[in-house]
This record gives sequence, structure tokens and C-alpha cells, in this order.
Amino acid sequence: MKKVIIIGATSGIGKSLCEFLIQQGYVVGITGRRIDLLQSIQLQHPDTVYCQPMDVQDLSTLVAKCDQLVSQLGGMDLLVISSGVGEINKELDFEVENNTIRTNVQGFTAVADWGMNYFKKQGVGHLVNFSSIAGLRGNGDAPAYFASKAFQINYLEGLRLNAYKSGLTIYVTDVRPGFVDTAMALGDGLFWVAPVEKAAKQIFTAIQRKKKVVYISKRWVLIGYALKVIPYRFLKWF
Repeated sequence: MKKVIIIGATSGIGKSLCEFLIQQGYVVGITGRRIDLLQSIQLQHPDTVYCQPMDVQDLSTLVAKCDQLVSQLGGMDLLVISSGVGEINKELDFEVENNTIRTNVQGFTAVADWGMNYFKKQGVGHLVNFSSIAGLRGNGDAPAYFASKAFQINYLEGLRLNAYKSGLTIYVTDVRPGFVDTAMALGDGLFWVAPVEKAAKQIFTAIQRKKKVVYISKRWVLIGYALKVIPYRFLKWF
């Protein structure tokens, strides 16, 4: 049975993917801040789910807790980083921005580095992270969130190149959701909102195919292309 750890599996896409992977026969290790939600998922699947309460902002305990969860599972084939925060912050409140940075930049980097080093020792593995289509351009309403996702996109590309140069069979998949029906969908005027179950299924397909980059849902690749080429002056309209 394949073994996966999902960082941030108590809600949203992470939880939905967890349930989908269980159906596919995976043994799943899950983390999150809410102990009650972790235990609820584990009670529903006592033979296939292991849980580890963890806050990715707590860098002093992060690696030890990840190591402990791997020991419970008896190994790790796949690491999915689903933890993330983001808030509208037009007033540029630094505490809001800093909370985003601590989770989406520092916490993400700590988990990704831990996972890559584990896979390097093992000689094989697959790292998956949920970045966002938001990482393709800047945004005046949620600047830290959009910038943090840009960091993740570029960091994942760097990890992919690092793995290639190592000569090992380590895959890195950058999942770039558009709007998905979760609490993370920010702002008004949302469109092409994908059901979370559909998102999980498409992500699983991308994992199976060892995709480097995947947009969720698939039609968002069109928006991704447009964002890359649209002149700055048009961004001011959004």
C-alpha cells in the first residue's frame, strides 16, 4: 500500500484529497492544528489514517513531528502540502501579512525541504504542493497572499531542478487551483468555481501522471496563460 502524508488535511482540498486517496487504497498520515478534526477523520478510518497535530508556523517542532508521523506510517511515498492561509488586506496590516508569510513561505519551505531531503535519502518520492493561479501576478487587495504563492511556484521549480541534478527519481508537482468551493476562495465575483470533490479527483490524476504543473480545474490554464501575458495597465482594472 502506498503511503502519503498530507500537511493540512482537516478542511478544503486537503481533506477531500485525503478521503479520495483512502478510497484508492492509500495509507494516509494527516496533520493540522485542529485536534478534534484530525481525530474525527481518524475515527472514520481507524485502519488507514494516522494523525499528528501540527502547526507549520511552529518551526521548532515541525521536523520532529513530521519524522514521528513517517515512523507511524512506516515510510512515505508521497508528500502533499495543503496548508495555507490568505486574507484580503487592503489596509496593509502587517500582522495579517506576516501571518500569511509565516505559513505560506516559512512553513511551506520547512516542510518542502524536509520532504525533499527524506526522498533524497530514500532515492525516490513525489512532492505535491497546492500553490495557486494567484501566484502568477501581483494583487493590491491581498498582496502577501499572491506574493507567497509566487514564491511557492518558483521554489517548486527550483526543487524540481535540484531533484533532476541529483539524478534521483523524485517528482515535484505544482498544483495551481483557480476558484474552488472552499473557505480559501477570496473576494467577490467568483467564477468557474470547482466543487472540492472534482478538484481532488483532478489532483489525483495529476499525481498519477507525475505532472509538473496542473491547473484546477483544467479550464484555468486559459486564465493562467492570459495572466502571464496581460499588460500591467490592465491589472489595475481588477
